[in-house]
Amino acid sequence: MPKQNRKKIRSARPWTTTRKVLQTVSLLTFLAFFVVAPQSNWPGTLTNSFLRVDPLIAFTNLLASRALVAGLALSLVTLALTLVFGKVWCGWFCPLGTLLDLFSFNRWKRKRVPPENWRKVKYGTLLVILFAALIGNLTLLVLDPLTILLRTSAESIWPGLDRLVIFIETSLYRYPELRDGVSSFDQLIRPSLLPLTPEDLRGAVIFGAIFTLIVLLNLFAERFWCRYLCPLGGLLGLVSKAAIIRRRVNSECNECGLCVRDCPTGTIQPDRAYASDPAECTMCLECLESCPKDATQFTVHLKLADFQRYDPDRRQVLLTFGLAIVGVGLLRRGQSANRHSPFLIRPPGTEEVSLLSTCVRCGQCVRVCPTGGLHPALTRAGMEGVWTPILIPRLGYCDYSCNACGESCPVDAIPTLSLELKRVQVIGQARIDQDRCIAWAEEQDCIVCEEMCPLPEKAIVLEEVEVHQVTGDTFTVQRPEVLVERCIGCGICEYKCPVDGEAAIQVYIPEEL
Repeated sequence: MPKQNRKKIRSARPWTTTRKVLQTVSLLTFLAFFVVAPQSNWPGTLTNSFLRVDPLIAFTNLLASRALVAGLALSLVTLALTLVFGKVWCGWFCPLGTLLDLFSFNRWKRKRVPPENWRKVKYGTLLVILFAALIGNLTLLVLDPLTILLRTSAESIWPGLDRLVIFIETSLYRYPELRDGVSSFDQLIRPSLLPLTPEDLRGAVIFGAIFTLIVLLNLFAERFWCRYLCPLGGLLGLVSKAAIIRRRVNSECNECGLCVRDCPTGTIQPDRAYASDPAECTMCLECLESCPKDATQFTVHLKLADFQRYDPDRRQVLLTFGLAIVGVGLLRRGQSANRHSPFLIRPPGTEEVSLLSTCVRCGQCVRVCPTGGLHPALTRAGMEGVWTPILIPRLGYCDYSCNACGESCPVDAIPTLSLELKRVQVIGQARIDQDRCIAWAEEQDCIVCEEMCPLPEKAIVLEEVEVHQVTGDTFTVQRPEVLVERCIGCGICEYKCPVDGEAAIQVYIPEEL
């Protein structure tokens, strides 16, 4: 390699090294916030900060709720960076983008990639999300990259890691000399990192499959998700049309094509003198390092970038607007029946219509729930409510001494309530199935639900009744009864019910609630 070229590479390498360091720091910070989120000594405003710097979440929440959430003002920092440096969020900070770089199967390979017109998909998705938000629907925010990564981590990756740790602990515990170490780990370290909470198996499979698909799409093109599908990338790409710092190719270019080979988003166009579209460029600077000349530069531009054939045009805008109206209409038509589902239990303080127009489906509340009771809804809340939080008491209850879901919500879809106010929020009512209850159906003492009720004046009381056997013997059985005027629907009775399968006491939503 000529001495001049070696000097050029050395001068560019600190920039690409800096980018990789920042990518690593950003990913590790995201994971650290994820791990510590359930711990009460870490404030929700810190652990959900990645969500609050997401402009797509901020903008769509504003459109749908018609209200400003102060914490989402952090997204202006991302927009400001984009206006100056282009899509640096995507290339330098996005944790999902960093993971896709780690799972890059296509580097150094010359393969046919999808046509450039496929880039229209992410812009179309973005427009549908924005138009749907304008009429009060946030269902498609399930496609935001940060919500995808957080939901997948909470519902699939972390429970999977938990199962793996259990398997390893069980295997090691067979050896007497290792039992003390395993017990110490299980008692001292494990509770803070991997609290034992039940997972929703269907959710784990679905979210895991979606994430795996996103990674495997890299087989067809490097950063396939970022190139063709990501709606946040589409939003930042449109803003990047006005970015001040952009890539430029000067007359020193010898058309060697090394920059085309190394570009992870495939935005460098040989037929346009190796220029690139700032709406697709993630400012990764790989082209700066690979260029053997000083042909690639990043300089100041004060006019809008050129329109590309895959950029959204009037026809696409009108089409997506129509799709959003029709889609939201169909979702709401199907939703009307689900709103009266007797087992659609929401977090404390929420109101159904407001929740649907503000919840960004991020899964942060699911992550911080200490009992594992909150899960993203799959079908129970209908399509309009898909992946909004619901309480599944058989998997976990609403802790009487916890208000973490409201504290951690980045968009106030779940209100921030004091413990005193949260404890009087009625989210449902318990009902006993006397045909399954041990005390009622089998005439045996079982007072678990009454013992577990956390209310100072218990919502479950015991009634002593005399039972007469055919032999003539008489004995007393304590049977539980629910005082509906006291019950707040926390679900601990259902969770603790010893009956196998479906609990003999279940929390439901009465019509008048």
